[in-house]
Amino acid sequence: MDVGKRIAQLREARGWTTNRLANMCGLSQSFLRAVELGEKGISVENLQVVCDALQISLQQFFAVPEGDIRQEDRLLMQIGKLTDGQRKALTDFLEALSHQD
Repeated sequence: MDVGKRIAQLREARGWTTNRLANMCGLSQSFLRAVELGEKGISVENLQVVCDALQISLQQFFAVPEGDIRQEDRLLMQIGKLTDGQRKALTDFLEALSHQD
């Protein structure tokens, strides 16, 4: 598995920039970008920090075969493209849907 590509995939699925993820992790944007491009490696400790920011476990990070995007990630990609108003409407819809018997 290409760890850098997986980080980029998960980051993009959330609609986040490299800068946003780097800030959330306390890592430099240039370092994170170099990891995503395969120019640098990443320690397990720093990968754990990235996973924490992405709100996934290391197991979840490695669970998806390369090139396979989980349904949750596809949903996040689409949500990342919505306006704030559209996100609120979607949230209201999903909450109403989950309360149906």
